Amino acid sequence: MRFEPDAALLAFAEQVGTEGPVAAEGARTRWDTGGELRPDTRLVHAPAGILEHQPEEMTVRVRAGTPVAELHAALAAVGQRTGLPERAGTVGGALAVGENGLEVLGRGRVRDTVLQLTYVSADAKVVTGGGPTVKNVSGFDLPRLLVGSLGTLGLVGEVILRTNPIPAASAWLLAEGADPFALLDALHRPSAVLWDGSRTWVHLEGYDADVAAERDTLARLGAGAWEPVDGPPPLPPHRWSLRPSDLRSLPDTQAGAFVASVGVGTAWVSTPQPARPVPPGLARLSARVKAQFDPSGRLNPGRSPLPTGAS
Repeated sequence: MRFEPDAALLAFAEQVGTEGPVAAEGARTRWDTGGELRPDTRLVHAPAGILEHQPEEMTVRVRAGTPVAELHAALAAVGQRTGLPERAGTVGGALAVGENGLEVLGRGRVRDTVLQLTYVSADAKVVTGGGPTVKNVSGFDLPRLLVGSLGTLGLVGEVILRTNPIPAASAWLLAEGADPFALLDALHRPSAVLWDGSRTWVHLEGYDADVAAERDTLARLGAGAWEPVDGPPPLPPHRWSLRPSDLRSLPDTQAGAFVASVGVGTAWVSTPQPARPVPPGLARLSARVKAQFDPSGRLNPGRSPLPTGAS
């Protein structure tokens, strides 16, 4: 079936236009990610609103300008949620940044949440990629390419997301001296395992019996007394991206205070992550993709999804 953009998407495309630097403005929760915009960049706003929710299919169709909190409040009424992080941003902003939530082990990655994505291209055309159902995704996967591209390849207007059930039971637990890497292997799909070098936080979700069984597993490991807590610890300001195996060595570096997401390769650290060289092949591929999608460089100029230190 051919996708036909509605009036809201066509109006968004008209805002974007075909000339001059342009960027979509959301809630600015990750506004400086990837670099500062050129000062002469014109700001536009994606349409907002929840268009269609099919609980039985576990999908929701939503505009990019919709706050994630608003989306999740509507889904919670029928016991569902998405894998988008809850940090006061918009749906489009969450997808553009592509940063996974703290509980990615349980909720899944942001990139895997998107079934279909509709965006406005650099030449103001409305383009759709992906499929509207979980069973109907094939061909070139535009959504995976656009997620995390910081709006440098296209400006997201609308998406279809997969949803998942809100677990019946949830518990955050804290212990001193527990081995977080051993815990990750022993537990069955915890939603989060966090570690600051001495303390370990575990988030368990599922049916009541499942959470109780996982708590028994923690007790059998004998790694200190597990105390219930209200939630995760405060996170330091700088987000580092590492290989999951590199998290073990964080206490031996000069990074400072940290909270590491074990099994994921993400850490929040009190100091900025040192610049990292980008493999030449990756840099060339990124430049070629950018040239195909935005040959004039007008989309989000000044930003780059490449790791820190890339040129």
